[in-house]
Amino acid sequence: MAAHNEYGAWGEKVAEQYLRHKGYSILDRDWHYGHKDIDIVAYEDDTETLVIVEVKARRTEEVTTAIQAVTKQKEANMISAAFAFARSTEHFFPKIRFDIITIVGSCNNYKLEHYPDIIHPGRQGGRRLF
Repeated sequence: MAAHNEYGAWGEKVAEQYLRHKGYSILDRDWHYGHKDIDIVAYEDDTETLVIVEVKARRTEEVTTAIQAVTKQKEANMISAAFAFARSTEHFFPKIRFDIITIVGSCNNYKLEHYPDIIHPGRQGGRRLF
């Protein structure tokens, strides 16, 4: 496995641990729908909300920020994959939410940011809140 893939897998593991600590249940990791994928599929234990999480792990933000690395095409792919996941599961979730978790730094010294409900399907223009 290439070094950047190993770093990305580490970032997903860190994000999963963070979400579990915050009271989320993890349904799947690295779920694929054709060429589209979802890094983490979770739900909040106290709600009926399916949470689709994109994880962006970067060693540095010198060129662009980790949040800027989530392109509109990536958002569209997440949305498509999320609805495919919702159709394929035996569980019913009346709400779907899209989160981004960024992790910047090294394995020993990193900063994690969680952006809940940041992508809004169907909203005109840039769907982000920033």
